[in-house]
Amino acid sequence: MPTATLSDRLFDDADTGSIDPFLLFEEWFAEAQAGEVNDPNAMTLASVDAAGLPDARIVLLNARDRRGFVFFTNFDSAKGAQLHAHPQAALLFHWKSLRRQVRLRGPVETVAPAEADAYFATRPRISQIGAHASLQSQPLAGREALMARVDSLEQSLPAGEPVPRPNHWGGFRLVPLQMEFWKDGAFRLHDRVLFTRPDADTDWARQRLYP
Repeated sequence: MPTATLSDRLFDDADTGSIDPFLLFEEWFAEAQAGEVNDPNAMTLASVDAAGLPDARIVLLNARDRRGFVFFTNFDSAKGAQLHAHPQAALLFHWKSLRRQVRLRGPVETVAPAEADAYFATRPRISQIGAHASLQSQPLAGREALMARVDSLEQSLPAGEPVPRPNHWGGFRLVPLQMEFWKDGAFRLHDRVLFTRPDADTDWARQRLYP
């Protein structure tokens, strides 16, 4: 008899054994990578501004491990400023073709410079130059102005030599204290299971939620 997957166990009310939400996410993410045509690692990032007004945008998940979920950005952007001022956020993965979503909430920390350097080195050269050229979230007169900055920087950098990571560009890691797994159900009778923990050093608790 086939071994039950974590997904099978998640919504089996008779199964009271422990489930690691990080491993469960890996199971769901693998299915998303196989089934989603575009950007299975796309996620909504929600933060708040100085007035407490929520802000949201789509970013890409660039790394993940038991420490948390990592994305990279311009620290001088709106989201960078918001996360530095209020270092907590929410993430949402929505895999429409799978009819599933995962929600995460928790504190945010800046990744180590060496980790940011390593990821920056994997980016295409023009993307690296773009990270220098873009004054992200600042007013832009027209696309020509952006491309002129890119061209100017490209010409100033020696061909074939590595592009250094700009100091204003780096990564954030969301350390999840809540992870909710949602599966579509007929007639909006969805399945929802929430994992919570008070801090990153504590075991997870699991609770089913009304849809």
